[in-house]
Amino acid sequence: MTRVRRVDPDEPGLEASLAAVLVACVETGASVGFMLPLEQVAAEHFWSRSLAAVARGERIVIVAEDASGVVQGTVSVILDAPENQPHRGEIAKLLVHPAARRQGFADALMAAAETAALAAGKTLLVLDTANDGAAALYHRRGWVRVGEIPGYALLPAGGPVATTLYYLQMVHP
Repeated sequence: MTRVRRVDPDEPGLEASLAAVLVACVETGASVGFMLPLEQVAAEHFWSRSLAAVARGERIVIVAEDASGVVQGTVSVILDAPENQPHRGEIAKLLVHPAARRQGFADALMAAAETAALAAGKTLLVLDTANDGAAALYHRRGWVRVGEIPGYALLPAGGPVATTLYYLQMVHP
């Protein structure tokens, strides 16, 4: 059974759990802003900064846990936007541990992120991804593909990779 929940930024051990997922994803080639080798301490530092943004109300971090309570995935909603874009949020760092893929974690995380963003007043969400395999998930969830930017970033082991841009318009019920 999957449990999906918003995190409390003061939860003990949370940085280490999130960092373990991030490191595993980067080690298997996920282009999510980090290069190899990604050390656990550097990943924990990233999550420490992200959780500080949660405490300031600038970000939502959601985790998916397996039946034993182990974090298997995460996604963030960046709420902090320019003054002329109060309705816009950004989905970032959708990560599922490689050993837990194809079990519905990504879909559950995206559903929770969309719901949380809407509750926070965000009616337009954007994201970018270098993962071609994610296209089916986003399409199924109603996201619209905008296009691709070639050479947008580097893969963790080096070499350029394109990113694909998506958006989702939502309305309050």
